[in-house]
Amino acid sequence: MPKLSTPFSHIRSPVKPKEEITNPFITDFSHQDNNQVLMKEAPQLKEWPTFTGEGSYDHMSFIKTIDMLQEYYSIPDELITARLHSLFEKSAKRWYYGIRQTNGKNTWSWLKQEIITKWANDDWRYKIENAFENSFLDPNKDKPLTWFLKQVGRLNALYPEMSQKMVQLKILKKCGGELEHSLRSRFIEPFPTEEYINALEEIVTRTKIGRTCKKLDIKSSNKPFIKKYNPRETFKPNTSNSNEQRKYHKCGCIRDLANNCLKKAKINQIVETEDHNDKEEESNSEKDTEE
Repeated sequence: MPKLSTPFSHIRSPVKPKEEITNPFITDFSHQDNNQVLMKEAPQLKEWPTFTGEGSYDHMSFIKTIDMLQEYYSIPDELITARLHSLFEKSAKRWYYGIRQTNGKNTWSWLKQEIITKWANDDWRYKIENAFENSFLDPNKDKPLTWFLKQVGRLNALYPEMSQKMVQLKILKKCGGELEHSLRSRFIEPFPTEEYINALEEIVTRTKIGRTCKKLDIKSSNKPFIKKYNPRETFKPNTSNSNEQRKYHKCGCIRDLANNCLKKAKINQIVETEDHNDKEEESNSEKDTEE
């Protein structure tokens, strides 16, 4: 169909000019920059926790500390696994070299499970349970903060799924009668661990609840020491100068000790004869006077 010619056909609509792009497109690298900044602020290697796998070790505390550092400073798995050869010591280092040679390079998540499988054995559980059962708060010796956190770490290592309420109740039983009662009267419902620690420090510092009286030290006192009589103890003569000859305590004769002193017996005989002679002389003198 042919186009119709009109008087306005030669007029064209105005063409809009293209908009010039003044702000070029920039990729957002702010997230990556923040991660790099956080990694630079991460603590140095000497400030990281170490693990020996010997004695009363706590592998769960070691794992949780590294997880916290990884989460807070956005540390990748490659950097953590590269530092493990310096963080493991003694028996743990020998174990790590063996598992690395057998299984090759692995992620930190896989290594965590291997650490738990290796070191959470029955012997370790027995040691931690025994240490917890034998640990009681002594206000005269223990600091409440250190003692309380140590017990929390032991229970968390033994029972990771135990609730906070059960952990607090188990620890309260280790505080003793009066101290436990005073804490329970303050906290009817479970509170954060920090509240328990603050209350425990306040009670121990301001009151004498749970404290025992100190025993009197006889050596440090000014009173003279009097030894108690023990009938079982027998008299032991002093034999330090064994080479010297011992003398009788009465006659002074240098001989072996005996029940009957020979010299003493002779002296007694002489004295008796003299007394007898004196009596005879007196009787004779009396007869002479009578005559």
